[in-house]
Amino acid sequence: MSLFAMGFLLVVLQPSSGQFPRACANTQSLLRKECCPPWDGDGSPCGELSSRGSCQNILLSLAPLGPQFPFSGVDDREDWPSVFYNRTCKCQGNFMGFNCGECKFGFSGQNCTERRLRMRRNIFQLTTREKDKFLAYLNLAKNTPSEDYVIATGTYAQMNNGSNPMFRNINVYDLFVWMHYYASRDTLLGGFNVWRDIDFAHEAPGFLPWHRVFLLMWEHEIQKITGDENFTIPYWDWRDAEDCVVCTDEYMGGRHPTNPNLLSPASFFSSWQVICTRSEEYNSQQALCNATSEGPILRNPGNNDKSRTPRLPSSAEVEFCLSLTQYESGPMDKMANFSFRNTLEGFADPRTAISNVSQSGLHNALHIYMNGSMSQVQGSANDPIFVLHHAFVD
Repeated sequence: MSLFAMGFLLVVLQPSSGQFPRACANTQSLLRKECCPPWDGDGSPCGELSSRGSCQNILLSLAPLGPQFPFSGVDDREDWPSVFYNRTCKCQGNFMGFNCGECKFGFSGQNCTERRLRMRRNIFQLTTREKDKFLAYLNLAKNTPSEDYVIATGTYAQMNNGSNPMFRNINVYDLFVWMHYYASRDTLLGGFNVWRDIDFAHEAPGFLPWHRVFLLMWEHEIQKITGDENFTIPYWDWRDAEDCVVCTDEYMGGRHPTNPNLLSPASFFSSWQVICTRSEEYNSQQALCNATSEGPILRNPGNNDKSRTPRLPSSAEVEFCLSLTQYESGPMDKMANFSFRNTLEGFADPRTAISNVSQSGLHNALHIYMNGSMSQVQGSANDPIFVLHHAFVD
């Protein structure tokens, strides 16, 4: 999707993003269509008494929908978040968050006036202590319920237009797995009908900025549960890699000795359960993923379809992509030629920048190469390699 996805991007940058604040997941907020919770610091909605923000009508893009989506009023994500809330907190200065209670990315301090520079580093340049701390933080996030956010287990219509809220708790790590699923899931049209040609986070100009905000929010939530304000996600520089060098028990989990599709039992990631991977089951039930555990992480790096992705990307391909001068072009989707975004995303040849959807380059190549949970768009964030990969893409 093109303009449609851009519209979602524009509103996801507002305080109410692709998840639901716990303070607004109730009948009163849904029926009033207002999400302006009080800030604990002064007890006023959006911290208005402290000039942090105010409750205002949301601003929606007036741009037309892309021609790829021939519907209107059938998907909760259209003109997000207006189906659920049409009044939210608009934060001032360097404040952000659903109640303007936090500092914008890159700022800290009581009044959010202090600049804070944080740097993402190559995972292989971390000390053993730093690397082990990162892995421990991921595991903590997987086992810590989110205090501030819940997920929707039904559509707005299934919630009887707000009078029957359908939400549930979720851990901090899986919150972001669900968000990635929710942005890329199919549209439920009723009965057994779905619309699959839709994605609010991929195949369009919003791909890179959507995932940038996504990673920043992920880092922010881990900073909150650990109290480590300096935490950043490391990256894996996969240029010219011969194989999955992070797929060891020391890092992101090695291969199971008897089942090549599973992780080594020596890695604590082998005990992780995935969510939101059964798209056809949800579609047949006209239901949303409710974050029920669906089995272990699957990964079989290198045993992918070689005709589609023969190898991991090269340095030369990355350099060619970086030499492109147009961020976006033409139809602004996976058919775009000479588009930096489409080439980096992987739908255009990384040697010519000409669209070739039969091949998977750069970003897409890494997902396909992993040949498991990472290879399915909606559930790809289940594999913790996802964060290393997207930190490098970013």
